[in-house]
Amino acid sequence: MSVHSSSLVRALTLVGILVTFLLPATAAEASGPLRTHAASRGKFIGTALATGPLSNETSYRNIASTEFNQVTAENAMKWESTQPSQGQFTFSGADAIVNFATQNNQQVHGHTLVWHSQTPGWVQSLSATAMRTAMQTHISTVVGRYADNPAVVSWDVVNEVFDDNGNMRSSFWYNTLGESFIADAFRAARAADSNARLCINDYNVEGINSKSTAMYNLVSRLRGQGVPIDCVGFQGHLAIQYGFPNDLQQNMERFAALGVQVRVTELDVRMQMPRSSSKDTTQATYYRNVVNACMAVTACAGVTIWGFTDRYSWVPDTFSGEGAALIYDENYQRKPSYTAVHDALAGGSSSDTTAPSAPGTPSSSNVTSNAASLTWTASTDTGGSGLAGYNVYREQGATDTQLGQSTTNSIALTGLSPSTQYQVYVRARDGAGNLSANSPLVTFTTLSGPGGSGGCGAAGTVQTQWSGGYVVQPVTVTNTGTSSISGWTVTFTLPAGHTLTGSWNAAVTVSGQTVTARNAGYNGTLAANASTSFGFQVSRPSGNTQTPSGYTCA
Repeated sequence: MSVHSSSLVRALTLVGILVTFLLPATAAEASGPLRTHAASRGKFIGTALATGPLSNETSYRNIASTEFNQVTAENAMKWESTQPSQGQFTFSGADAIVNFATQNNQQVHGHTLVWHSQTPGWVQSLSATAMRTAMQTHISTVVGRYADNPAVVSWDVVNEVFDDNGNMRSSFWYNTLGESFIADAFRAARAADSNARLCINDYNVEGINSKSTAMYNLVSRLRGQGVPIDCVGFQGHLAIQYGFPNDLQQNMERFAALGVQVRVTELDVRMQMPRSSSKDTTQATYYRNVVNACMAVTACAGVTIWGFTDRYSWVPDTFSGEGAALIYDENYQRKPSYTAVHDALAGGSSSDTTAPSAPGTPSSSNVTSNAASLTWTASTDTGGSGLAGYNVYREQGATDTQLGQSTTNSIALTGLSPSTQYQVYVRARDGAGNLSANSPLVTFTTLSGPGGSGGCGAAGTVQTQWSGGYVVQPVTVTNTGTSSISGWTVTFTLPAGHTLTGSWNAAVTVSGQTVTARNAGYNGTLAANASTSFGFQVSRPSGNTQTPSGYTCA
């Protein structure tokens, strides 16, 4: 089949999927399957499939076909499965996944072409020239096999190229070929399929941190060189004991500003065993928050859950003493996390108009010159959509500033001003967006600033501009004093008509055209002469070329 006719078939097939699933949900469909509600929002809800239970278990097949409109092969498309020996390709498992998806009107996301793990030893021992040729041949063969199949619409081209600190991972790919293997892999994939969406994928990049910023910088740089990176995948392997990445939506938005699609590719939320109802509730909140973040970002294509039943989860074999990470239990019974995903896709529980109860009086502790910890008695929710988290505000009269959000009944506030009195209250929010009444106020005063010769400076660099906006990255914050500082606040002025649309690596508030950026929890402490940075995106009237001015730091 020619490329032109292949493109036409794929386009018509996707139109058919949209026609089928984008019809408005009727009252009778209010409790319909996940895929119906996802498609009605223009998104996918996916799952990773294992070939064993797919062929052997009716319950597994029925749920996989009924609930999801996108599937990913958990292992069947990886290098060790498709080319275990050089030049000897096998596609039985991959074909089984693609055939299942075709039969059930589902999209397929290919996973994964180039990865340091689950790649045969014969690849790892090659010379640089032979390794690059083997990589290009593998991509051409695997992607090319499905280029004419309208169900296969996207690929994880490279997977997990960074270490946990945001440096390039010291893998056999990088050590042999250098960073160039990434660009080469994407170009080979585009040559094999001119229509597929090509993604880079990694874990622990859900929030704004050093690793996700390294990913952001890599994608920005490579796209500037014409490398065909179409989307960024946030894996989403979360755990309730580590806290939720509350800046997930903000992080998605900054990547979207680069012109890429974003997606959650491998979502699961593990817990320390044994499972309990309270852990189930927290897990459900995490699932709801992830889906809500994706629903709020136009460029987010959807969410893929890494499996759906605890019977076949990778978690217990990888994380000792942890498990119960998915939305069905080991007996294929729906868990509260299923309901959370369902209601988030359906736009929340439309019948829930009951706000949660007010939180208890907060208590403060660990107060420093620019930080404080708060705890309070948890709220309860009886409206049906579930408790989603808390908003923390500073009482300031007519306009109260939101200082932060938390998914639990505690928070560590950062970026506060030294020698300043704060009156703070908390409001609970549920899955339908209802906010509780204010908690009673807690009052505390931050300590004076650090001793010694302190001070800081800030300067912003416009990285990218277009007719209707621009990105400033980095805004460099430098400790210009002779002693360490434990927090910073940068202010600057937006020109008239300019509107802040996103930011990262700082907690940002806007009053009129004045923007105040305070350090995040992980970049507030700076030794003498040390620097950190943050960034932001702004929209502006077409044809206006002004940029922010007056950066000051305190």
